[in-house]
Amino acid sequence: MTTTNLPHTSSAARAATPSAPFGTDVTWTNWGGNQSATPAFTVRPRNEQEALDAVRFAIREGLPVRAVGSGHSSSPLVQTGGVLMDMSALSAITGTDRERRRARALAGTTINAFGDPLWEQGLALGNQGDIDKQQIAGALATSTHGSGKNLGSFSSSLRWVKLINGYGEIVEIGEGQLRELRAAQVALGTLGVFLEVELAVEDSYYLQEQITYPTWAETASTWDTDIDSNRHYSFLWCPENDSCELLDLPGAPGLSMANRSYTKRYNVAHIQDERDISTVEGSRLDRSYRIYPGGFTTQFHELEYFVRSEDGLAAVEAIQDLIRTRYPEQRYPVEVRWVKSDEGYMSQFQGRDSTVITLTTEPGTDYWQFFRDADSLLQEFEPRAHWGKIHFMTRSRLERLYPELDTFIQVRREFDPRGMFLNDHTRALLG
Repeated sequence: MTTTNLPHTSSAARAATPSAPFGTDVTWTNWGGNQSATPAFTVRPRNEQEALDAVRFAIREGLPVRAVGSGHSSSPLVQTGGVLMDMSALSAITGTDRERRRARALAGTTINAFGDPLWEQGLALGNQGDIDKQQIAGALATSTHGSGKNLGSFSSSLRWVKLINGYGEIVEIGEGQLRELRAAQVALGTLGVFLEVELAVEDSYYLQEQITYPTWAETASTWDTDIDSNRHYSFLWCPENDSCELLDLPGAPGLSMANRSYTKRYNVAHIQDERDISTVEGSRLDRSYRIYPGGFTTQFHELEYFVRSEDGLAAVEAIQDLIRTRYPEQRYPVEVRWVKSDEGYMSQFQGRDSTVITLTTEPGTDYWQFFRDADSLLQEFEPRAHWGKIHFMTRSRLERLYPELDTFIQVRREFDPRGMFLNDHTRALLG
């Protein structure tokens, strides 16, 4: 770990407000509309120095700090009454290394901003999810992911990070500090404010899309084959005919979607001429970063749990039975994906290949009992939760499910001994 000590502001020059652009008592609300906060200061740093000054201001004033990305998380990760750091202005691809397959970017860079600059250098992200509007620091903080049994989450690709710690210092963590790096890979914003990151990336590649609509019986019968034989495989099981429409996805022409799966297969395609690119819905052929995102344009709330891959089919069928027998009004699709294990201490995928089960509900409806019952039902599978989605994780659950929890907490305290980067939610889990 290396530290850069920048000049401290003299006592005479210290002001009672941040030096960066800021607002006071401005209410923040997340994308889904279920989380909000009114911090004392909302600071919008335009560069590294202004971000550093803002954290040092918070230290002097005894104010807690939380950083906010695109606000896509449904869990109360961002709330603070102190200083909210809006990092959106720190956005740029800052470097690429074709030989090492690495890319650096400022913390506020959105996932969709990686596509063209990396492609021009013959590189691409190894995987993405359905949505590409998140800022990279937030995606790393919560272990955002796509689908593919041999592919990890965004967090598993983190190789270096520059951040501001709880001492008001700029710190760099690289591959020579594996203990600290594995803590930083999924940190929920509790180690400090990320400024810049380096990701492991891949050579550029094209993807061929194949969308099909099998019945549930067909989906279950080819379960292992589909997982094993596709680079990216996922599906959305539809309890009702109109389920796809709720996420802006096209249903099967002339067929009822009830008890069918909207199934996505993406595999690498080799083309010599981009005139061969196809934008035909359901069978697109294009650059990888253009294929991944799609649909999901309307607001929704989600609970997303992760079970061991070997338990995936049983867990999905248990959720289906819950919906059919107790919650038939829940019409949104159940999305199912796969992610490879990694070594991040607080990663949902730490030490185990995982099947992802995502439950989606409509804002403004009473979905809490459904989520609580789904949580209870899945406990036999020892599920972990997506940190950016609604969940019911507790400290006692973390102690059972995360073998490196104590190591993570030790690192967190070394970076932030006063807990200035904690809020009520993260303090209960990791304080």
